[in-house]
Formats: sequence, C-alpha cells, structure tokens
Amino acid sequence: MSRVLVCCAWPYANGPVHVGHVTGSLLPADIFARFNRLVGNEVLMVSGSDMHGAPITVSADKEKVPPETIADRYHALNSKAISDLGIAFDLYTSTHTHNHEQVTQDVFVRLLEKGHLEKKSTPQFYCGRCGRFLPDRYVEGKCPHCGYERARGDQCDSCGKDLNAEELMDAKCQLCGEVPELKETEHFFLKLSHFTEQLIRYAEANGHWRPHVRAFTLNVLKEGLADRPITRDISWGVPVPVKGFEDKRIYVWFEAVIGYLSASVEWAKLENRAEDWRRFWTDPECKSYYFLGKDNIVFHTIIWPAMLLGYGGLNLPYDVPANQFMTLEGQKFSKSMGVSIDIPDMLVKFRPDIVRYYLAANMPEMKDSEFSWEDFAARTNNELVATYGNFLHRTLSFTFKNFGEIPAKGALDERDKAALARVSESAVEVREALSGCEFKRAMKTIMDLAQLGNQYFDAVAPWSLVGTDRTRCGTVLHISLLISKALAVMAWPFLPFSSESIWKQLRLEGTIEETGWKGIEMPLKEGEKMDKPAPQFAKVDVKSEGDFQEFAALDLRIGKVIDVSAHPNADKLYLMEVDIGRPITMISGLKEFYTSEQLKTKTLVVVTNLEPATIRGVKSQGMLLAAEEDKKLALLTPERDLPAGTQISSGMDPGKRQLSFKEFQKLDMRAGTGLGGDPAMLDLGSRRVRCAEVRPDVGKRYAAFVKGDKALVLHGPEDVRIVFDTDIPAGAKIR
Repeated sequence: MSRVLVCCAWPYANGPVHVGHVTGSLLPADIFARFNRLVGNEVLMVSGSDMHGAPITVSADKEKVPPETIADRYHALNSKAISDLGIAFDLYTSTHTHNHEQVTQDVFVRLLEKGHLEKKSTPQFYCGRCGRFLPDRYVEGKCPHCGYERARGDQCDSCGKDLNAEELMDAKCQLCGEVPELKETEHFFLKLSHFTEQLIRYAEANGHWRPHVRAFTLNVLKEGLADRPITRDISWGVPVPVKGFEDKRIYVWFEAVIGYLSASVEWAKLENRAEDWRRFWTDPECKSYYFLGKDNIVFHTIIWPAMLLGYGGLNLPYDVPANQFMTLEGQKFSKSMGVSIDIPDMLVKFRPDIVRYYLAANMPEMKDSEFSWEDFAARTNNELVATYGNFLHRTLSFTFKNFGEIPAKGALDERDKAALARVSESAVEVREALSGCEFKRAMKTIMDLAQLGNQYFDAVAPWSLVGTDRTRCGTVLHISLLISKALAVMAWPFLPFSSESIWKQLRLEGTIEETGWKGIEMPLKEGEKMDKPAPQFAKVDVKSEGDFQEFAALDLRIGKVIDVSAHPNADKLYLMEVDIGRPITMISGLKEFYTSEQLKTKTLVVVTNLEPATIRGVKSQGMLLAAEEDKKLALLTPERDLPAGTQISSGMDPGKRQLSFKEFQKLDMRAGTGLGGDPAMLDLGSRRVRCAEVRPDVGKRYAAFVKGDKALVLHGPEDVRIVFDTDIPAGAKIR
C-alpha cells in the first residue's frame, strides 16, 4: 500500500463553481483520489474555498457588504455543489480559519528567520478619492501587450498576460474612476532568487511531468526569477505577523498555496490524530499530486516548491498534472468576465454522473477543449446512453425478465473466454492510465469495453437461446453480467453514483468503494434473486428544456456604459460605448429620455447576438433593452451590481447564432409586478400569469419572458433578477 496526497486548486469564493473549475482541477483530483482508494492506497485529498484576495473584496465593495458575507455565501453554495457532484474530499475547508492563519504565519515567520524574505519599498497605486492603496484588481487600464481597455492590475483577460498594475496604460481606480498615483509603500518580498538552481534541478529530474508543465516551468526558471511581493495594503486576509505591518495582509497568492498544508493539519486535528498530517508531508515515500489549470502552473512548480525548500523538511510536489483550458465559444471560463456555466445550475437539470462523464471525456489534458451544449447532448446520448448505459440495462433487464436471478455460469466457449480476457486486459489498461493521470485514455478504454459488451451480447443473441437452450442462455448472460460488474468498478472513479447502483442491482454485498479494485475479478452469486433493474441514464435534449426555450435564442449580457456622445449624423441618436466583457459600439434613441451624463452611470442589459445594423453610417454592435409605455421608458438593469459581460441566461442555454431583428420582435417580454400566492404570480396589468423558477418579491417590478399563462423572470447568476431603472407600468412591453 502506498500513501498519496491529492491537492486540488482552491476556487475563489466570489461566485459559483463553474465548468472550468471542474475540468481544470476538481474532477481530475476526485477521479485520481477515488482510483487510489479503490486500489488500496492511503489517500488524503484536501482543498477548500480561497476566501481572501481582491476578487472577493471587489464584489463586497460593489454590494456594500463585508468581504466575509460574500466569501461565506459562495463557500456554502460551492461546498454543496461540489458534494452534489460527487467530489469526495477528506476535507474541503477555507482559507478563513484560525488554523489556516496560524499555519500561514508559521511559514511566513520561518522564511523570515531563515533570510528568505526581504523588506523593500515599492511603488503601488494610491487613490486619493478613496484614500487607500489599491490592490492589483482594483486598478484597470489599457493592456500594454494587446491594448485591451479593461485589463486588470494583475492580468489581462483578453490576451492572458500576467501584469503588474504599474504596467497599465491610462490606469484608473475601479471603484471610483479616479486616476490613481504611484506612491512608495513598504512590503515583504519572497527571494525566489535564492532557489533558482535547486528548482532547475528539481524540474529537470521530474521527467514524468506532462510535457507542457515541465517545458513551461523550465522556461520560466531559465529566464531568471524575480523576487515577488508577498504582502499588500489591504484589510482582508491573513495578518502579517510583524510589528509595524498591522494594517497590511499577506498576499493571497502566497497564503493560498499554504492552504494545502493547513488543510492537512486541520484534517488531522478533526480526526483526533493531530500529528497524522506529517505522514503525508514528511514521509519521502508519500507522493503528492497537485491538480490545477495551466494558469496556475508557476505557483505550484516554482513558487510553492521554493517556499517548501525555504521552510525545510516538507515534501515537494511529486506531480503537477495541470490541465489546459476548457473554453466556451473560444473564451476561457471566467467569473469576472461573465463566461461561465455554473455547476449548481447544471445539477438542477442533469444527474451528476452525466455531467461528470461529459467533462471527463472532454477533459483538456494536453490541449484546450471546447464546451458546447450540442456536443454535450451528442456525447451523452451516443456514448453514455446508447453504448455504456444501453449495454448495462439490456443485460440486467433481459436477465431479470427471463431468469429473475443471477444465472449459473456453465461451460465457456472461445467467444466467452475472449470476452473475459478482454475484461482483464481492460482492467490493466485502465489501471495504468489512471496511475499516470491519463483520464481520457482510461475513460475511452472503459467505453471500448462497453462497446465490446454490446457486440458480445448481439453475437451470442440470448433472445434466440432462452427458449431453445436455457443453460447456454444463462451462461452468456452470466458473462454479460461479469462484464457489467467490471465496467461498474472501473468506471466508479468517473461515475460513482451509477456504478454503485449497478453493483446493488448485481446483488453484490457492500459497496464498490468498500470492495475495491478486486471487485473486477470477484465472482457473482449464482441463484441470487434480482430486483427489477432501473436504467441509469436517459437521453438529454438541451434544445427543448422548459417552456421558455425560444427565448434562449437571445444572448443577453450585462453592459456598463463607458462613454456617450451625439451621433455624428443624427440629432436624435446617441453613440454609446458599452463594456459587455469587451467594448462595443451601440446606437440608441434615448435622447428624449436621458442626458448623456445620466447614461454614463448606467448598467444595462444588452442583446449581443442581433445581426449588426448600420444606422446613419455607424455600425451598431448590440441593442440595449428597455420597457416603454405611455411615453415612459425604463432601462433594464440588474437588481444588484454584476460584472460587465455577465450572462443573463435565466437558467437556459444562451443563443450562439446571430438573430435577426424580425425574430427578436416575435419574443414577448414585459414588465410585471410580483404577487403572492403558491404558485407565485406576476401581474402584467391586463392579466396575471404564473411564475416559473424564480419567485418574485411581492410588489416589485421585474422584466420577464412571457409564454401563454406563464412568465419567467429574467435573471443571471445566483438568481440576480432584472428590474428597471425607473418606474414603468406593469405590462409595459420590453423592446
């Protein structure tokens, strides 16, 4: 038996976990940990919510609540979603615990005492209007590499380059828009230069790393390491344990990686074995694996190992099987950019094993992969349902219908022996692939075995034997059930819920998790009475879910007005620059309702996939939504602030194709007032309709899709609903 530490990158607690988190770190870590438990290894798998850092304070400032409110909200939401998806941590904690603070400060002090930290004066942006130094994410400006106008002080979301805030052109404070100034401030720096030669030897020795991980690491090391600041002028985070630094905090990138260690310490305390964490951190025979996305490689192959070397006595990462990105329409999943498919929403619609299967089969191990709803439906229906699920259910249901029990295994012919030999070969291949973190190869091998099962079942044709040679029929069904059992065990790391269900339907004792890998070769109990089997999977149709699917043709996003000017060729029109995650130009006829200064403060809802229209010589790239009635007009806006580009999907799969204006005009969207009752109702002025999904607050006016006698309140992530910037009568049509 070996000992394995599985570390999973910590999601920021500033929004729901999304598909990018799952494919990048959560699912591969869970598959690997489950496999190692199955083969009898001792496993500790830890992670948690990253509750500090600027993304959380930015969200808190926008909502005007303490950072802890935001962090606690999403920690609770994400902990449940992760558990519901079947991700089985030994401990999923957070960085906002007393234990984490103690461990982080211990690492800080040890590195300081050993001379690996240095105090330096460094320039940092200071906002005079806000009266504060600005963390990197509070600074926005033009990217020096690609020219993107809304780059942040730590990274450009357009070209992906890492940045320092002072590199930005035309920098401004994200909170108030003021132009900040650079002021000197004192901070501690981690002297990465102390560890360059050790880290080069370390990376060169790890030939088992994925090629892109090793190459990237060595390239960074050979370019030379600059010392990095590890404290910040902020009030949210782990306090700096040095006199005179009471108003500063340890920088989140430094303390977050310490979370792997602090979580292990916390787990040991909770297990009443306070020193057991050492078996996973100081035993050189224990191998530690770190699962993360490629944007986090440098922190886990260079910075964290440097910290561990400086601290002394703790194991370096054995492997860092970083995944590439899964993209959505070519864009990296990003909560701040509004490019997201949230896991809580997916789990409302689909069983967890369906989600797990698609994301595992499409996992971006060596190159980026693309998420699309069409592919999700196709792979689910053609592979998981038609191949894997079909073999399992046809075998179980035919056996139950014709025997009602596990039939005896009689004499085997060559075809039977070949099928069982293929089971053994597949088990070896899957074990080898999972040991090497080759999850897609393992999944393919499992699916190939399911296909072989279908071919075997068709070839032996038990339906033709049941009335002529019942003994032979029982034998081929027994072989088919053995293949089913092997599939359930091998697929358990990927599909734990359906695998355990199949195990029970085969009338086997205990669980797969308790039985382990040896369950593949375990015999079936002949004569054991069976219960009526239940199918594990059903076909999905992502295009026909719900009564409001026609509205899914719209791609609605939050837009923040950047600038408003007069149209050069039309007196009654405005020329508007709007940020929808990227800057676009729009033409609007709002002059009689709003001044340009009033519009410059607006957060809008924009239709982004209408066919572009050229209006008086200027191309308009989107259309804002407004309700109008009796010469009154009200703009649609979120009930609380959302980042530019956030998708207002209302729980549906948003449109990708361009939509004509004629198609848009056919959609019925109206202002409605929330009423009480069960089910909840919406007052449209001339009539009342029943609300679907999102329950409206009584007396509040909402934007809603209307279909027959039902209405769906427009909403974005976390059910943030769409309201109006001014009063408008119920029933007003949205255009």
